[in-house]
Amino acid sequence: MSHHADRPSEPGPGHRPRPASDRARPASDHPRPPHRSYAPPGWRPPYPGPPVYPQRPGPPIVPVPAEPARGVLWAFVPFITFGYGTPFSFLYAAVRRGSWGLGATAAGYGAGTAAVMALLQSGDPVLTVLGSLMAILLWIAGTGHAFAVRTSVFPRDTPRNRLNEHAVEVAKYRRRLRDEARALAADDPALARELRIGRPDVPRTYDDGGLVDVNHAPREILEALPGMTPEMADRIIARRAETGSFLSAEEMAVDADIPPDALPQMADYTIFLR
Repeated sequence: MSHHADRPSEPGPGHRPRPASDRARPASDHPRPPHRSYAPPGWRPPYPGPPVYPQRPGPPIVPVPAEPARGVLWAFVPFITFGYGTPFSFLYAAVRRGSWGLGATAAGYGAGTAAVMALLQSGDPVLTVLGSLMAILLWIAGTGHAFAVRTSVFPRDTPRNRLNEHAVEVAKYRRRLRDEARALAADDPALARELRIGRPDVPRTYDDGGLVDVNHAPREILEALPGMTPEMADRIIARRAETGSFLSAEEMAVDADIPPDALPQMADYTIFLR
């Protein structure tokens, strides 16, 4: 009877032993995929996150209507009149804008035009050629000068109030969001709490237009309300701790001693969820 049957089989000469790390690895130690957090099997977050609702786009930027170019005909006067109308066009610009500089320019063009006419009527061929060259020079210079100062002589009458108009549209849009959030809270208070209406201090996806839930918002959020002071916020917090909650802005004003002039500013941004 052989004694080798009770011994564990010995590796042959061509057998390569496995690394000790592979033999010592427990069966439950599975490799974790990269860029992925590890959680035990069956683990769930302690509470579900808020539902994600599609967001409505904000109001578009109000376009400014295109304003027609002004003063183009005035700028063409020197070109159309071969430079002879340049003094009169700049004199009109000086009177229109009340500018002494444009008046001096008109006088300079007038003196140049008078010199050209005198040279052309002298009868001397040399002076006539010189007058013709000066006339061409005044024609080109006057036309270019008129187009260069056209926008200052004829400025835009319509102010560029696109940003102001957009700000008004945004304010109306935010007010509409607050009205819709209040209507939703009146119809379904549980859904309003789930959407966290009036709670800008907690993560949420629903845009309520800037409402503040006076019954649940913390002190620093209450202080941010229009017309609110730290003393008023302290009284609201203290009264809220005693009574539990407010029913309306009027009740809050009576119980927390809110001044009558400050209440309308707060009422537009407050909501009272229970």
